[in-house]
Amino acid sequence: MPGHRTKGFCASAAALALCAVLAGCGGSGESAGGGKVVLRYTWWGNPDRAERTERAVALFEKQHPDVDVSTSFSGYDAYKQKLATQAAGGDAPDVMQLDYRQIDQYASGGVLLDLAEQKSVLRTSEIDRGLLATGRVDDVQYAIPQGRGTETVAYDVRTWKESGVPLPGESWTWSEWADTMRALAKKTGKPGATDPGQSEDAFEVWLRGQGKALYTKGGGLGFTAADLTRWWTFTDKLRREGAVSPAEQTTQLDGSVENTPLGRGTSVTDANWDAPASGFVALIPTGVALAPMPSGEDGTPGQYFKPSMFVGVSANTGHPREAAQLVDFMINDREAAKILGASRGIPVNESIRDEIGPELKDFDKTIADYQASLEGKLKDPPQAPPSGDNALQSTFQRDYDQVSYGRMSPREAAENYVTEAKAELRS
Repeated sequence: MPGHRTKGFCASAAALALCAVLAGCGGSGESAGGGKVVLRYTWWGNPDRAERTERAVALFEKQHPDVDVSTSFSGYDAYKQKLATQAAGGDAPDVMQLDYRQIDQYASGGVLLDLAEQKSVLRTSEIDRGLLATGRVDDVQYAIPQGRGTETVAYDVRTWKESGVPLPGESWTWSEWADTMRALAKKTGKPGATDPGQSEDAFEVWLRGQGKALYTKGGGLGFTAADLTRWWTFTDKLRREGAVSPAEQTTQLDGSVENTPLGRGTSVTDANWDAPASGFVALIPTGVALAPMPSGEDGTPGQYFKPSMFVGVSANTGHPREAAQLVDFMINDREAAKILGASRGIPVNESIRDEIGPELKDFDKTIADYQASLEGKLKDPPQAPPSGDNALQSTFQRDYDQVSYGRMSPREAAENYVTEAKAELRS
């Protein structure tokens, strides 16, 4: 890999200035020796995504010899915390990967550039209008979707087959899923799944399967403490039965596949997003497959297609044109698309998606086939969550930890969460 790659960032503007003086680690707007522009580009992901991204960036640098790109990646939780620190200190990277749940927060906080200002170099005509609109706040395009993704139940194929438990079909309800996890635990001697109780994403799928929503259109809570109590009572029972992972494993989750029970070989399945699930391939060389998320008891689907992630540009970048060129390249360059495959989800550029679809191989093809099996079956995605949701994801997991360790009942934890959530959303 190119020698100028970096593996970390200065955490604040003051530290950045000191770092720039002592080690040449300048920030947004930096120029390298010889007059080259230096862009900092950051993302979260697994080593497979990182390796592909590095190759794509090297190609960009070859096409733009006047630009150097300094890259960094980490697991999702660490990335989210680091980016929040950088943004608060006015030190956001020039180009940054963003989650659906971060758009409102960073757009309303003045962190992101209005990308319409760079429409001469950033092309969006090949992106579905509805998908593109998910990166807007108050009709301003602050971010561009990089891929289309959906949630999935990833599973260890060999372990499941050897258990004798029937493999998952094209659909199943939450009750059927629970019975299957119990059967897998009994046959394999290890939990059937990562405990989904800690996941706000899984809870949202469960809610949508009942015709409810995580948030209202006005940005308030779309569910009650009674709804959350039902969810946590359901998952708490499964954990006590040994059907899903115990507390000491669940509390190790940090957004990386490596630290999931499935990644560590201590469970048979894991609910995740389809693109990050590619990271399981290196951890489970005997085979990984994808099944749909469970539906409501009447068959109502809860999962949905959403932008797997976005890319945005810092409002404080000293090189908005070059940053926009990098964004355009990652989305619209055909050679880059071939390198990246489905590591960030299925490509959003429709022409490129049609072109490289038949060429996808290995787990990229698994993801494409999985999404194709769901076409026409899922309901429309919800609007981007309100800015407070970014903090509430951690609150959700923290409160469920109290249930996992028996410090709170599901009802007590649910009431505590709803109280905190309403306060956060009002702030």
